[in-house]
Amino acid sequence: MAEVSAKLVKQLRDRTGAGMMDCKKALAENDGDMDKAMDWLRQKGLAAAGKKAGKITAEGLVGSYIHTGGRVGVLVEVNCQTDFVARNDAFQVLVRDIAMQIAACPNVEYVSVDAIPADVIAHEKEVEMGKDDLGSKPEAVREKIVSGRIEKRLKELSLMDQAYIKDQSITVEDLLKEKIAQLGENIRVRRFVRFVMGEGIEKEEADFAAEVAAQTGAKA
Repeated sequence: MAEVSAKLVKQLRDRTGAGMMDCKKALAENDGDMDKAMDWLRQKGLAAAGKKAGKITAEGLVGSYIHTGGRVGVLVEVNCQTDFVARNDAFQVLVRDIAMQIAACPNVEYVSVDAIPADVIAHEKEVEMGKDDLGSKPEAVREKIVSGRIEKRLKELSLMDQAYIKDQSITVEDLLKEKIAQLGENIRVRRFVRFVMGEGIEKEEADFAAEVAAQTGAKA
């Protein structure tokens, strides 16, 4: 892929409303050709999604998914702009698919990387900086390695960065952009909660050896 300048990326963003990274990829895929890059964005629905990104989403649905056996459950709120789209079958399927996605991703805790609190990021960095394999490396090298590890870790926590369970070639964010283009409204995942049966409860484990010893002593 061709290297493209920040100026060219900004020009494409101004003309299409698509995200910066999407514009950069479109230009790189099309050797910096503006018109071809615009067509590339339109074909993928990214230009439409970008233009609608700032629209207020006050409607939508709270969806749920209970995994077979009832041991994992999810509630998720997905917003759109109008009640008309909220009643649309395609939107309702999307909400259920996102709930299923969350159920299948036990490490996901936040909607996006932007939603991860600063103190969580600081803690992750502290953990990485203290790892033994970095002890002998120069400070600048350590910072670079840790930066890469943190970026990877934060994406593991982010729903939007997960590979979509029904199509591993796209992310959940890509799926959302496709639906925005299809339904013609801004759509966003606002919040979710994942329930795991028995999570946080300390289960009593029988110590059979101690039990047998106690019983033997009692008989003696």
